[in-house]
Amino acid sequence: MDIIFIEELRLAAHIGIYPREKAMAQTIELSLQIGVSTASAGASDDIGDTIDYATVVARLRQELAERRFNLLEKLAEYIATLLLEDFGAGWVRVAIAKQGVIRGVRRVGVVIERGARV
Repeated sequence: MDIIFIEELRLAAHIGIYPREKAMAQTIELSLQIGVSTASAGASDDIGDTIDYATVVARLRQELAERRFNLLEKLAEYIATLLLEDFGAGWVRVAIAKQGVIRGVRRVGVVIERGARV
């Protein structure tokens, strides 16, 4: 399996459990590893034979603009499911971080790995 990656993608998201977090969107940082065979795309040189990372980024921007989440864990599961089901990934690693939400801590976050159900 090959890996397509998107690192340090910064997006506005409505996420959090505290009133100050719910009041406005905050910037989160996503890093994705998307497991998929790229052999066909490598042979054909056709974007249709792989997962288009620009399409993934556009979709994530749209989804996060429309949805609200309480927990990073829920958002990570949502993104993993989207990549597995809508984009046909065989495996994903989703890392999400919030910056500056706890005094003295640069980033807090979660990393999950999920595989496609057969």
